[in-house]
Amino acid sequence: MGILYVVPTPVGNMEDMTLRAIRILKEADLVLAEDTRTSGILLKHFEIKNHLMSHHKFNEHGTAAGIVERLKAGQTIALISDAGTPGISDPGFYLVREAVQAGITVQTLPGATAFVPALVSSGLPDDRFCFEGFLPQKKGRQTRLESLREESRTMVFYESPYRLLKTLGQFAEVFGPERRVSVCREISKVHEESVRGTLADVIAHFTETEPKGEIVIVVAGAESKKEPKPKNK
Repeated sequence: MGILYVVPTPVGNMEDMTLRAIRILKEADLVLAEDTRTSGILLKHFEIKNHLMSHHKFNEHGTAAGIVERLKAGQTIALISDAGTPGISDPGFYLVREAVQAGITVQTLPGATAFVPALVSSGLPDDRFCFEGFLPQKKGRQTRLESLREESRTMVFYESPYRLLKTLGQFAEVFGPERRVSVCREISKVHEESVRGTLADVIAHFTETEPKGEIVIVVAGAESKKEPKPKNK
C-alpha cells in the first residue's frame, strides 16, 4: 500500500519550508490542497510540478473514499493546507482517520504551525497548555468559555482580526480584566508582532490600533486557589 504524508507548509516566510517537505511534494503521485490556487503559488515557488487536487472541508467526506482507494493501490499522496499543519484548525483529520482505519501508513512531517511560536514567545508558562483553536462563533461559545474559567493551563486560541476585540472582551468578562494575555499576529511575516499585558491593556491597545493579519491569542491559566491554613485550636 501507499503512504499518506501530512505536510506542513509555511504560515508566513517561505524559508520555513523544510527540505524534506519539498522532496515529499516532488515525489508524491498526488498532492491534496485546501485551495489549489494558494498551494499552486507555493509549489511554483519551489519548482514543484505535481498534480494538485482540491481537498477541503466542504468535499472531504465525498473524496476521502476515493483517495483511500488510491493509497491502497500503492500511490504516495501528500496532504497540505493553505498554511501550517493540516488537521490543526484545517482539513485533515477526517482523511487521516479513514486512512488509519484502512491500515494505511500515515506520516506527518514536523513543521510550521502558528500556535507553537505564539505560545513560546508569549512569556507565559508553556510546559503545560491547552489548544482551543477557534471558539464556536455562536451556539456553545459562552458554554465553552465558562468551562475554561478555572483552567489552570495556558490556553491558546485562533481568532480573526475582525472578531479579536469582541473575543478579548468576552475573555475579560469570564477570566477577569487582569488576566495576562499575549496576542501574536502575522507570525513569520514581515510585520510579526506580539502584544502582551493584561486583557485590559491589550483591549486598550487594539481599540486604538486596528488589528490586522492572522491572530493567535495566548491566555494565562487561572491561578490555583490555596487552601486556607487550619486554625490552631
